[in-house]
Amino acid sequence: MKKLIKFAMIGGAATLLQFFLLWLFVEAELLDPRVASAVSYGCSAIFNYFANYHLTFSSTQSHSKTLPKFVVTVAIGMALNTALFSIFLFLLNSYLITDVNLLKVAYLIAQLFATLLTLIVNFLMHKFWIYRR
Repeated sequence: MKKLIKFAMIGGAATLLQFFLLWLFVEAELLDPRVASAVSYGCSAIFNYFANYHLTFSSTQSHSKTLPKFVVTVAIGMALNTALFSIFLFLLNSYLITDVNLLKVAYLIAQLFATLLTLIVNFLMHKFWIYRR
């Protein structure tokens, strides 16, 4: 349970970074929301790796063993996150949101749903595969 709490706290910080970058990329019109979601996910993954390696799982394995597994996990997480984000964004924009003001932030709502579902898969992969002793 203690590891889950640490994982959630670090994940929360990484998620804040991800949401900030998503907001920045979209509001500055630098990237399409779907691309911005994937790029911001990847950027926050770097912070997430080092924080979880040292603080959550206190891994003693070398980075040469854990980093390749983490990269695979990030790729799976990014694919899942981006797919869920795209689905939720489509549903919100097409069917669920009718308020014009809410449509402006539909991408943030979609990211919230995608993040919550992706969190479960990420934790399980970290605990049972990447940092397993």
